[in-house]
Amino acid sequence: MQKTITVLPPGTVANMVCGFDVLGFALHEPCDEIDITLIDEKRIIIQPDPVYHLPTDPEKNVAGAALLAMLDAMDEPIGFDITIRKHIKPGSGIGSSAASAAGAVVGANMLLNNRFSKEELVQFAMFGEKVASGVKHADNIAPCIYGGITLIRSIFPLDVVALPAPDLFVSIVHPQIEVRTADARAILKQTVLLKNAIKQWGNIAGLVAGILKNDHALIGRSLEDHIIEPVRSILIPGFDELKQRCMAAGALGGGISGSGPSVFMLSSTKGKAEAIATEMQSVFNRLGIDNHTYVTSINATGVTVKP
Repeated sequence: MQKTITVLPPGTVANMVCGFDVLGFALHEPCDEIDITLIDEKRIIIQPDPVYHLPTDPEKNVAGAALLAMLDAMDEPIGFDITIRKHIKPGSGIGSSAASAAGAVVGANMLLNNRFSKEELVQFAMFGEKVASGVKHADNIAPCIYGGITLIRSIFPLDVVALPAPDLFVSIVHPQIEVRTADARAILKQTVLLKNAIKQWGNIAGLVAGILKNDHALIGRSLEDHIIEPVRSILIPGFDELKQRCMAAGALGGGISGSGPSVFMLSSTKGKAEAIATEMQSVFNRLGIDNHTYVTSINATGVTVKP
């Protein structure tokens, strides 16, 4: 067996506006880096992180929890020593915890000659997401592992549907404020008006149909959220202005990435995506909020091995 590997787990955008907890896609950038070494004892060793000071106790670390779940599925006296270099800031809304958990299990699985299926890897990695947010969810994990766009039809039992990635560009702004996933979930309403649920179902169905048909106009019309965004957008300064300016600059549509604070927009050309990123940056610059922008596209591969 190969003893050491370095993998690049990508950032992800979850929800895709109307698809709360059921839709997500992988990005070409940013990506974390994870070094994984196979060891001859049944335990997980996590090297200290000098930047974000993430927990080294495997049960409290998202990558560690995912790998512990993998070890529970094996009888051999083997384990893993891992070093995580975070380029996706925790609390960014672009799948930082998912990148750690998914990257760890994918890399470990490669060292094990790919004995586990992608679906099994998602199940392991969801233990990491539970550490991060208190809830098992797969809308970041699945696209990170499968690549492209994924539909989570069900969590229990797990049913992941891989969708083809349309030829779209993605603009993302990450304002340097923190929105914890657990906090963003806590403010959500527990009941939904039937009329809003009907609108949401129509948009989810339209979005999936638009993805399958590579119909950019239908994708754009379907990127509306009547349930989650109206509540969570209050956590992101300047959100309404940002969205209006992005649409005026040619965006098909977009919204909050995951639980925020990052915001994403889809567009049909790289030129439009770059103009949209400029608009995003200008809104937060005017508000005096430091920010990072990315112009990228949908990553059809997911976690890859570093060359």
